[in-house]
Amino acid sequence: MRFLVFFVTILCLISCKESPKVLLSDSKKSQESNASGEQYRPLYHFTPPTHWMNDPNGLIYYEGEYHLFYQYYPEDNVWGPMHWGHAVSEDLVHWKHLPIALYPDEQGYIFSGSAVVDWQNTSGFGTKEQPALVAIFTYHEPKGAETDALDFQTQAIAYSLDKGRTWVKYEGNPVLGNPGIRDFRDPKVIWDEDSGQWVMSLAVKDHINFYTSPNLLNWKLASEFGKNLGAHGGVWECPDLFPLVDSQGMKKWVLIVSLNPGGPQGGSASQYFVGDFNGKTFTPDDTQIRWVDYGADNYAGVTFSDIPEEDGRRIFIGWMSNWQYAQVVPTYTWRSAMTLPRSLELFKDQEGYLLQSKPVDELKALLGTPKSFSGEAEISDEAYLLSVDSITQTIQIVLKNDLQEYVIFRIENDSLVLDRTSAGDHSFHKAFSAVHKAPILVDQLHSLNVFVDRSSIEIFVNDGEQVMTDLLFPTKSFSIIEVSGTDTFDLTPIHSPFNN
Repeated sequence: MRFLVFFVTILCLISCKESPKVLLSDSKKSQESNASGEQYRPLYHFTPPTHWMNDPNGLIYYEGEYHLFYQYYPEDNVWGPMHWGHAVSEDLVHWKHLPIALYPDEQGYIFSGSAVVDWQNTSGFGTKEQPALVAIFTYHEPKGAETDALDFQTQAIAYSLDKGRTWVKYEGNPVLGNPGIRDFRDPKVIWDEDSGQWVMSLAVKDHINFYTSPNLLNWKLASEFGKNLGAHGGVWECPDLFPLVDSQGMKKWVLIVSLNPGGPQGGSASQYFVGDFNGKTFTPDDTQIRWVDYGADNYAGVTFSDIPEEDGRRIFIGWMSNWQYAQVVPTYTWRSAMTLPRSLELFKDQEGYLLQSKPVDELKALLGTPKSFSGEAEISDEAYLLSVDSITQTIQIVLKNDLQEYVIFRIENDSLVLDRTSAGDHSFHKAFSAVHKAPILVDQLHSLNVFVDRSSIEIFVNDGEQVMTDLLFPTKSFSIIEVSGTDTFDLTPIHSPFNN
């Protein structure tokens, strides 16, 4: 969370500003869009209305609404004093922006965290008839962060009694003080039915601490995990511990941990572990390093709490960017998007349990009529789904435009390869123009779904048994598609749920 601030040129924005009464020509509209980066705003991915966004926070479902809180700086398009932005949706597709939920105060910025419904009123903030929504977050005291101090990050809570529209910060904050650790943040809290208590996963520099509480107010250290396990190329952040039941009825626990830097493509990424949890200690099944997403642009992702049991899904959303270049990508009125919401499941292969990420079914509401093609096709839509039902070891997909810009995805020497070196603008950072490779994790390949938006590509192999997510900034949309190594492929337009 310590990043150099880059400032956009104000004169450029002023020169492109027009009175709303003036009808702009197509060329003038294009100039204005290019100056703002609006031509890259996704058609069906969540973005902030303006300014800076990063980590998803406080993902929670309550009374028919999915709440998406997120790290937000409402005064600039680069990282700054953190707030919690807020949006709600009834279907994970159509999002309504709401006023900022949590503002910085004398105790510090509002860093990442989580939210829960206190159904049993353990905190005393609500009643069993009207349970409180409780947000758990990190206070980051900026003056202390600029010194050699170690205790400037603490954990605090706030509660809401009106479906998350307004929040009251607990007068007894912080509820968990800092024992003298410089990186001490990102609390993710769940209710553990088996042990009958709240469990907090907290990122502590190079490992995770687990704390327990009967009431969300008083926390006790239960155990530590990970100092000598997993990837350690950077600071650990944004943990998430939750149970999953596989298709055979076996219950396992998954621990997601983000780190920056140290990802498989450089910069930030999220790893995961599968194992068991006894209410205090997490024990992994093995020590292998596994990634939630093998692309460059899925970070700090966490899952929703309190999704109804009859639904049964564990739904994940990540921040679709990378700290290597997040603050300098060529969007200016806004910065950053979220990944598609994904349902996480477990499947088992010869090496053990792996995490599967499936695009949620609600996305089908945005799909148009698919058309089948062979070899090459052209499409007029800026956003579409490319589907292949028969994958071979020689498959290659090229998305391109008439400006000789292109992105290539192929299977090569038992690797998944995504080449964005010629995919458009990469002048903003030397790390962006790159070829990303990942080992093939599964024994058999049978399907491929590629979600293309104005400035991103999300590739789901075998319905999400392996995933790659990358940003792209083409000058024009990729309207020409070439596919080799399979007989046919389908193209399906994706309609925007927003009024862009």
